[in-house]
Amino acid sequence: MAKTNVLSELGQENAIAFENEASMQPMSEYDLPLEEFLYHAKLQREREKQPEYGAGNMKAAIPVFGFLSHLFNKKNEDSSSPNDNSNEKGDMTPEDGTKVEVENATRVVRNATWMSVFYLITTDILGPTSAPYAVSQLGFAPGSLLYFLFGIAAAYTGYILFRMFLKVDSLVYPLKNYGDLVGRIYGKRIRYGVDFLQAIQLLCNVAVIILGNGQGLYQVAKKKVCFAVMVVVWALAGMIIGQIRTIQKFGFLANLAIWMNLFVCFATMGVVAHSGVNYDAALSQNGVEKGPVITHAVISGGGDKFTLQLEAAMNIVYAYGGAMMFIEFMAEMRRPMDFWKGMAMAQSVIFCIYLLYGLFVYAYQGQFVVNPANQGINPYNWQTALNVINLVSSLIAAGLYGNVGIKVVYNTFFRRIFKFPDLNSKYGKIIWVPMVVFYWGICYVIASAIPQFSTLTSLVGAVCILQFTYTFPPMMALGLDVQINAMKADGPYDPVTKTTNRIDTWKQASRWIRGFSRKWYLNVFHLFFFLASLATAALGIYSSALQLKKAYAPGSSLAGAFSCKGNI
Repeated sequence: MAKTNVLSELGQENAIAFENEASMQPMSEYDLPLEEFLYHAKLQREREKQPEYGAGNMKAAIPVFGFLSHLFNKKNEDSSSPNDNSNEKGDMTPEDGTKVEVENATRVVRNATWMSVFYLITTDILGPTSAPYAVSQLGFAPGSLLYFLFGIAAAYTGYILFRMFLKVDSLVYPLKNYGDLVGRIYGKRIRYGVDFLQAIQLLCNVAVIILGNGQGLYQVAKKKVCFAVMVVVWALAGMIIGQIRTIQKFGFLANLAIWMNLFVCFATMGVVAHSGVNYDAALSQNGVEKGPVITHAVISGGGDKFTLQLEAAMNIVYAYGGAMMFIEFMAEMRRPMDFWKGMAMAQSVIFCIYLLYGLFVYAYQGQFVVNPANQGINPYNWQTALNVINLVSSLIAAGLYGNVGIKVVYNTFFRRIFKFPDLNSKYGKIIWVPMVVFYWGICYVIASAIPQFSTLTSLVGAVCILQFTYTFPPMMALGLDVQINAMKADGPYDPVTKTTNRIDTWKQASRWIRGFSRKWYLNVFHLFFFLASLATAALGIYSSALQLKKAYAPGSSLAGAFSCKGNI
């Protein structure tokens, strides 16, 4: 977008402020005080409140998922600017261009509306298929209650992320991802740790998909082919599809995956209501012997059953694992203040569909539910048909996860630490090829080393997803609020010199006391929320570790690492 177009949209008064902001660009954001981000974020939110702000670009409601935009008769006017430009071209520094160019580049990728956020959040591929298993381990009442409580907590932490984003994001200093927000609150060292955990989660998400697809193909082949070979097939397929570098090229496939995934869910419900149970799959995966279908309102826990219920709870956490991407979604919105609408609608849909699916399948299959649920149905023809559809949709999802995961690792570590070239450069494109192969190779090792699907999803949920959705947001909110509260007694901030007259420093107890005591009840609540989430994560990791120990114990009926026998 040309500078003249930007200034005409903002109006003369805002244009002057925009020009003033464009004259400043620090060498590093970490050298700036928090007041600098707050100052420009406040200006940015005021601009976004103007009716004419971005009016000429609001038609691009669904920038990535073009197929859905066609269904709603909308055209993407910014199709020439892929969504991942914020990662590949948006990391501009003074050496790359002027601040005006940075802001203009940021404005180009900010073309999404709250409806597009709704579609993005509800695109989850893995969540629904684990819902019946979670309910089967907990019972109707506890399963429903946990889905509701985790959903309420996820909605609140999503609101926390939304509130923090509005406070520190601007075109001058745009937030692009979760790590950016953490860095502005706690500094770059903590930020690098969060980036690393995000990379681990994306890596494990791909591993889960490879394992699930391996199980599906193993069933299609009627267990006549080595299971380890089936897993290798999907790792190789991922290495091929992973060569697509830009997310935009996944557009149509990603939309197709949504409908394929929904078809699998509803078809599974229809089949289980009119056919028998797959006793063989239930015996192989969960060790449940053939017998009558039994369901429970409440399943009491104790001993091994308690660890299985903790594992089931972590599978529920998996359903609300989209918070890690919320910052990325808001970073692409023309009016981030509308994010709450898309999030609220998406969380409501996720809760209703996932829980309905889980309760329905459990009602018909009881203790014989397997994970993923579509692999526990009869007859073979329906099982094969849904497996094939799920294989395709899951591979698309894995391609998307892998694409983002590789870019997170590359931009966070290789570019910042080792000064590797931009991925759009000649050498960057060459580096991409072996990185994809190496990335999917690691995913294959994880999937083959932990071939227990429920345990792997539980482990990923406890180690990674629970942190991004429940643990980190309240602690981030506590840190940001304490800093902002402490500023109330300081002198006014000067945006020209980027200085303020602080009456004390963080080395003095007075600043800590002042920052925490203002709205102390909210700070205490966030602290306890953080500690409770951390304890839940510890329990989830503990239960997953016990299940792994049990799976690899001598005499276990479950298949071990890199085995030719599958657990399905």
